[in-house]
Amino acid sequence: MTLKDLKDLKKKILLAHSPDADDAFMFYALAQNIVSSENLEVEHILKDIQTLNKEAETLKYDVQAISFFAYPDLEDNYQLLSCGGSLGYGYGPLLVSKGDISFQELKEIKTPVIAVPGEKTTAFLLLKLLLKDFKPVVIPFDQILENVSSGKYPFGLVIHEGQLSFQKSGLSKVLDLGEWWLGKTNLPVPLGGNVIKRSFTDDEKIEINTLIKKSISYAVENKEKVVPAVASYARELSDSHALVDKFVSMYVNQFTIDYGNIGKIAIRKLYQMAFEDGLISKIPKLDFVESRD
Repeated sequence: MTLKDLKDLKKKILLAHSPDADDAFMFYALAQNIVSSENLEVEHILKDIQTLNKEAETLKYDVQAISFFAYPDLEDNYQLLSCGGSLGYGYGPLLVSKGDISFQELKEIKTPVIAVPGEKTTAFLLLKLLLKDFKPVVIPFDQILENVSSGKYPFGLVIHEGQLSFQKSGLSKVLDLGEWWLGKTNLPVPLGGNVIKRSFTDDEKIEINTLIKKSISYAVENKEKVVPAVASYARELSDSHALVDKFVSMYVNQFTIDYGNIGKIAIRKLYQMAFEDGLISKIPKLDFVESRD
């Protein structure tokens, strides 16, 4: 039996995630077949997180990254994996401006216009929890810095590597939402996770969760090899492996390998606060897929 015949016997899994350095880092071992399965063939699809949030509504992918804000509408069809999440301890999405302005000064502006990376991103939810009155303008996340720098929009909500590169665009930090969240809850800020279709068997779910967990662990244990390999996905940071390493370390951490009790409490807290503010209609059940190891 040839290698192709063996591949044909495997069940194909469509795994969709964002084309960013932290996701590329997490899934490197899977993409390079360093971590593999006898039963499953994983095909990687790269899409930005707002697109993934939207496409999840049509069950397009078997396993995918998702913003926690988007999950309550999808829980009937998707289940959260217990690994692969992005949580920041004291840091998170940034509110930036061209001028030097404090958050208190921002609050005094009536209905400020803020460029946001998507209305189902958790960054947008956090901003809604904190700042009730503002006008969001949705634009692609990788265009926010240039649009605020050019003066087209006075404020921008920055995610991904823009959190480290915004100063190169001549912008100033108004507020770090992860820092605000930590001060309010004493918990890491939960931004996004990975989900799997509920239609898979329990054994398949566990195997996929375990594969992803092993891929993340491999990357963490082999950072000196993996960071240079994924640096090109970091866009504004790609010329500095040290900055790529810093960004990856921010969002691939102990909670990424497994949420643990603290990570799960943080996710529940996010949904509780969102529900109390009327930003979600229900608190989703959080029946995470766990690995056997």
